[in-house]
Amino acid sequence: MSQELLAIIEQIEREKGINKEILFEAVESALASAARKVLGISPEEKLRVELDRNTGKIRAFKNEEELTASMDFGRIAASVARQLIIQKIREAEKEVVFHEFQGKVGEIVSGAVYRFDKGNIIVDLLGKAEGVLLRREQSPKEEFKPGQRIRAYIAEVKKETKGLQIILSRTHPTFVKKLFELEVPEIYEGIVEIKSIARQAGERTKIAVWSKNEKVDSVGACVGMRGNRVKNIVNELHGEKIDIVRYSDDNKEYIKAALSPAKIAEIKLDKEHLRAEVIVDDDQLSLCIGKHGQNVRLASRLVGWELDIRTKAPAAAAEAEKEEAPSLEQISGVGEKTLAHLKEAGFNTIGDISKAKIEDLVNIKGIGKKKAQKLIEEAKKLNKIK
Repeated sequence: MSQELLAIIEQIEREKGINKEILFEAVESALASAARKVLGISPEEKLRVELDRNTGKIRAFKNEEELTASMDFGRIAASVARQLIIQKIREAEKEVVFHEFQGKVGEIVSGAVYRFDKGNIIVDLLGKAEGVLLRREQSPKEEFKPGQRIRAYIAEVKKETKGLQIILSRTHPTFVKKLFELEVPEIYEGIVEIKSIARQAGERTKIAVWSKNEKVDSVGACVGMRGNRVKNIVNELHGEKIDIVRYSDDNKEYIKAALSPAKIAEIKLDKEHLRAEVIVDDDQLSLCIGKHGQNVRLASRLVGWELDIRTKAPAAAAEAEKEEAPSLEQISGVGEKTLAHLKEAGFNTIGDISKAKIEDLVNIKGIGKKKAQKLIEEAKKLNKIK
């Protein structure tokens, strides 16, 4: 039994990649548990089992005194400890698999569709483990059949009472990023860098790229000869559209590129609030916004700015109205302090004052009933409201 046990341990080490010492410790622990039951040793008493790494000889020590029954441990191992040894070895195997896949979180893994479970797809990961592609992590336009090869992004690896759980995803934006790294050598080598990515799984992805080498065209590298590189990724994503955008430090140029294929007439930036007013011709409005707002929404995520899309006519009218509108300073009796108090209370324009009631203004510091009435009358005159 001793030599047979050593042979089994060596075989498991070769086939499963589990460290031999971990297996020895698992067997010693299992034998100790079996020995307590067979020899009737209470949990309070100290029991230690040693398995000789070279000869396979098994020795047991109770309170540091060797048991004379050690010679019978071969029989115990064969009859009682078998299941415990198998259990310990399985636990060690699971631990190795856990650490292997935990180190792969954030990477793409390949497997085969094994079965379906309440909308979730169970994937056989090369016989080593099973991954689960949850319904929420599946692209709405994709369908798979049992046995079909599948690639997915490892989103999370965790231990649960039922065992190891590997959560896969095909909707995560990083899944597309990793596909580009696999398909485009310039990205893998670090010459071309992916600066940002925004995705609506199954519909469209926008990806911003930048080249560290002036001689390498970042967009061209990602598209590939005759578009082969990006076509391969589109095929993997079952027809999802991909917009490859050239990154720029110039915010206006970056926003223009992000909103492609629409043509932009003008952009006004509010850098403090990261907002941009984008002005387009009438015939470019629907293209700029996209189906159900998809284009502008993805562009906004890509650049990290809030984008307000307007056509030329409404934008010009709003600007003209802003320029022509009289200011609060034009009302007589409104000094700096009163102006500050009015704005603090939410009265920012002549229109706000003209529509206000006396009781709304008397609550503001420095404004009595008579002054409130006078402010409203003057505001109405300036606003041409009779």
